[in-house]
Amino acid sequence: MSRRLRPALTIAATIIALGAAAGAVLSATPALAHGFSSVVYVDVTAPDDGSVQTELGLEYDLLVVSAAENYDDPSFFDEGMDLFETGDEAIALNKHKKAVVDYVNDRFTVAAGGAPCEATQVGDFTVEERDGVPYAVLVLDQDCAEGSESHEITSGLFPDDEGYVRDTKTIVTYDLDGQDGSAALDAANPTFSTEQAWTDRFSEFFLLGAEHLLGGLDHILFLLALIVGSRRLRDVVLAATTFTIAHSITFLIAALGFVQVPAFIVEPIIAFSIAVVAAWYLWGLWRHPSRTAAYDPTAPQPSGWLGLDRADWTRLAVVFCFGLVHGLGFAGALGIDEPWSWTLLWSLLVFNVGIEAVQLGIIIVIFPLLTLLRRRSPRVGLWAGALVAAVVTVIGLFWFVQRIFGLE
Repeated sequence: MSRRLRPALTIAATIIALGAAAGAVLSATPALAHGFSSVVYVDVTAPDDGSVQTELGLEYDLLVVSAAENYDDPSFFDEGMDLFETGDEAIALNKHKKAVVDYVNDRFTVAAGGAPCEATQVGDFTVEERDGVPYAVLVLDQDCAEGSESHEITSGLFPDDEGYVRDTKTIVTYDLDGQDGSAALDAANPTFSTEQAWTDRFSEFFLLGAEHLLGGLDHILFLLALIVGSRRLRDVVLAATTFTIAHSITFLIAALGFVQVPAFIVEPIIAFSIAVVAAWYLWGLWRHPSRTAAYDPTAPQPSGWLGLDRADWTRLAVVFCFGLVHGLGFAGALGIDEPWSWTLLWSLLVFNVGIEAVQLGIIIVIFPLLTLLRRRSPRVGLWAGALVAAVVTVIGLFWFVQRIFGLE
């Protein structure tokens, strides 16, 4: 083994061992019930009688604590917290129906021609599961002004200032005013109108895709592992393209409702994929020190098809398989499962373009810097690559342990 590489790999192996041990220890530690963001699902339709009906899906425990905190009677907060232990969330939630419905109506409105519609609950709350998380389902009848040819939907549910989550997204599917499609609302863009131009709707999904990748550290680390393990621009482009093709396939078929895989299966595999792809680079350096020269961009490169050798093709196959799983993760984050339509398909494609734009931007910034470092100081470049790969491997293993034991 190369002497200049042995210290870096020794440190890398130590980091991985410590990280795995930390993950095992923390597996016995309770984790927060929520991440830092939440998604609200809204389906708005106009039945034949001309009325508007809205079905909202809201995270159950988040809804309880938010409604309890904002209700005038302080005792409701204590009772609301007890709802977690009831074992039948729907019955418990219906005991506090007025407070919960008032909370939702204060922060979610449907308007016709600028005039708010009067909302009335239909039936009782029910509870269903979305990606392993209990969601309260609330159905509202919206009594809107007659004769209006447009509707506006505004959501301010679970705002940042409540302190429980940040950056709540509201995914709206609608069949109103002779139109159908989807819209994405957040604090920066809280309102959607059926008069809104299709370009505005698609720009929202582009930004949603970009924000999802930027806010999804797991996908960024996976991309970083691909970059570090690539010798040339061609390698990282092929790896990123393979990843894109794979996750686009499963993203579209999952978001269109053709396949559903629970989050408790998808999320641990995503974490494991991060560790595997990063460790692949370390394993190659450790087992085949003669390949370390290949990470010098000035060294002779393989002469196989597309300039790839057998190990490169194996790496692309692994990336493709893991990309399929990442696509399920992207679709789960978007949370749309309505029937196929051209409008929905274009929205999903634009969401995917937003993801790819950020992915390409990360490659454009990081890979040239890494290449420059490898050219000017090959030894430092090897150290940097090995240590970055080790850190990414540790994080992936840690998340894998967390998600396997349900600690998130």
